[in-house]
Formats: sequence, structure tokens, C-alpha cells
Amino acid sequence: MVAARDARVVARLEGIYARVGEEITARGPACWASGRCCNFRTAGHDLFVTLLEAAYCVQRARVGGDDVSAGDAGDRRVRLPQIGAGQIDSRDGALTREAIDAAVARGDCPYLRGNLCGAHGVKPLGCRVYFCDATAEEWQHALTERMLGEIRGLHVEFGIAYVYDEWRRQLSRCVGADQR
Repeated sequence: MVAARDARVVARLEGIYARVGEEITARGPACWASGRCCNFRTAGHDLFVTLLEAAYCVQRARVGGDDVSAGDAGDRRVRLPQIGAGQIDSRDGALTREAIDAAVARGDCPYLRGNLCGAHGVKPLGCRVYFCDATAEEWQHALTERMLGEIRGLHVEFGIAYVYDEWRRQLSRCVGADQR
């Protein structure tokens, strides 16, 4: 969580995400905003992320209000739409263990809002690269591995422990720790 607040680390991670975005834009895969990919059980897949990526998302995703970008990269927050009970419902809009447990029980992502991503601006690499567009299959694996290598390098450069695990388990590790 400390590393995810370090402006140098955040700037490098966001730089990696920006390069991913540029490559995806150049390829132009289709996304139907169906939310099917965020319903892991139905889609038959799991999302794996680094602990740094999960910490980055948890620290920046808050419920309520408009998107906010102020201060340096370490202060940036993404304001999510108001949502119903059983999801993210803490006083400050932060992700809760209960919301993660509910998502595990449903088989989906705790940031899923109807058919849309509630953490779109701060989502991890796996979400950025995955498209249900069949034409994306031939290049998305190579792009994921290359950019994951850059994220691994970021861990090495800044002495951050590298933990790669399932998304909701990583989120659980971060929830509560973001107060430290």
C-alpha cells in the first residue's frame, strides 16, 4: 500500500497503462460493454493481478461524486457512481471485505456496476488487455506478458515485493491496509 502511494511508482505504473492503452487503440478491438468479462464464473475465467495493481486500484477508487484528478499522481482518486447495498458501502466509499465476499459469492468483480466497470480509470492490466473480440486473441496474450514484464521490472526497481494472485484475493489483502 505504501508503494501504491509513492508518486514515482504511480507515475511509472500509469505510464505502463498508458502504453497499453496506445497499443489497444492502435488495434481497435471491439468492446460491447456487456460486463460479461467481469462475471468471472459465467465467463469461465479468473483475473490475476499484482498486489501493487490491486493496491493502486483500492487507493484510487472511491464511491460518489465525479471523476477527480488533483495534485500529483499519488493523490488522484476516481469517484465511482453511487451503488446499492451489498457492494461498496462504507462511509467513505472505500471497498470493503463484505463487498469482496459478496462478489466472490456472486462470481463477479466487486467493481462491476450493471454492465460497466466501476473502476475503469484505475483497473489492472488484465482488465485493460482483455477483449471478448475474437480478433484480439492473437495479440492480447503477447501484450499482457510484455507489459506484465514491465510491471515486474517496476517491482524490482523500487524494491516492491512481487505477489501475483487472483484479483479478489489481492483486493482482500489491500482492504484495511489502505488505512495504514
